[in-house]
Amino acid sequence: MSDDLDRLDRDGALAETLAPLPPATRRTVLRILAAAGLIGSAAALSGAASADAAGEPRGDVAILNYALTLEYLQSAFYTEVERIGTLTGETARMARIVGGHERDHVRMLKDVLGRRAVAKPSFDFHGATDSQEAFVRTAVAFEDLGVAAYKGQAPRIASPAYLAAALAIHATEARHAAWIRRIAGIIPAQSAFDQPASAAHVVQVVNSTHFIVGRTQAAGMPGFTG
Repeated sequence: MSDDLDRLDRDGALAETLAPLPPATRRTVLRILAAAGLIGSAAALSGAASADAAGEPRGDVAILNYALTLEYLQSAFYTEVERIGTLTGETARMARIVGGHERDHVRMLKDVLGRRAVAKPSFDFHGATDSQEAFVRTAVAFEDLGVAAYKGQAPRIASPAYLAAALAIHATEARHAAWIRRIAGIIPAQSAFDQPASAAHVVQVVNSTHFIVGRTQAAGMPGFTG
């Protein structure tokens, strides 16, 4: 593992995810992470990651675009609350750190998808970023939904490299969910087994918030079922 990856993977979660994979697949995942600017030189490797996406099954591309739309939503939410500056203490620290993670996720998925990445929608959070109480309530829902969404699609991903990348994001999202739940005074893990969410359920929940604006809600999430 390179020095750059050591700095990125301080708790060893990514190394644990990659360990069972064959060397060629591990190299592909590392190229994806490098293309996202997480390790190494993104400029030198972004073309290779886009070429990998071009050769993947259409279902994988749809799933990654579904994940990208969720990451757009989360990153915009955290970016807006940081800009407004309504948070204090541990909540403000959480939003700053998690917001950086979500923006990294967006860059990673966009670099992997290349020209096939869906465009970023416009968002209106309808007051969810205007107070600390509203932010915490919404962030708990967002992070729980993100964890369930990744879990729901992981078995459908055909590419081992993309599955490893998705699981690396999923693990981080689970830690985000635990962090904001603790801030909210909710037990971080309420049961021994976590449940996935179907794409149809996730899309229904996102559409019900009316947070995605600037294009039709049907276009706000990629059109596939699962």
